[in-house]
Amino acid sequence: MSQRGRPTLYRPEHPDLARRFCQLGGTNDELADFLEVSPSTIDEWLRVHPEFADAVRKGRDVIDMAVAERLLSRAMGYTHEGRKVVLHEGEEKEIRHVVHYPPDVRACMFWLRNRRRKHWLERAAPDPDDSGLTVLEIEEAAERSRRVSEQYRQQAAERDQEHVHGQ
Repeated sequence: MSQRGRPTLYRPEHPDLARRFCQLGGTNDELADFLEVSPSTIDEWLRVHPEFADAVRKGRDVIDMAVAERLLSRAMGYTHEGRKVVLHEGEEKEIRHVVHYPPDVRACMFWLRNRRRKHWLERAAPDPDDSGLTVLEIEEAAERSRRVSEQYRQQAAERDQEHVHGQ
């Protein structure tokens, strides 16, 4: 029995191409443009070709995990060592310095509202049974974090000055 309709545009290399494209954050519509097919063709391939669907999912998982990791770092705050070149008495000197990024309240709220939806979704009226942190408490904690961060920056600047002046 002969097959009816147009021959498929699907090729064996499409899963690998789709995985790599989706690792860059591509949507189904963008993937369709990339593979020069219609969005409905992508939808069909996702239903009919398990290896294609798996490749798309794996590609998206990679980028989603990387973004989640960065969001978590932003939410919790982080420190890293940097290097900068300064001009001291006519000479260029490279100095190391520590940069501290305090927790970001918006990143915290985004994370918690998505990961702990039951407890962190905004409500029209306060729930008297809820014993969790309030937004005010979180904002106060963020302010304390900003003050600590400023202290770190001042201490780092003092250390940088000592390093430049050789003290």
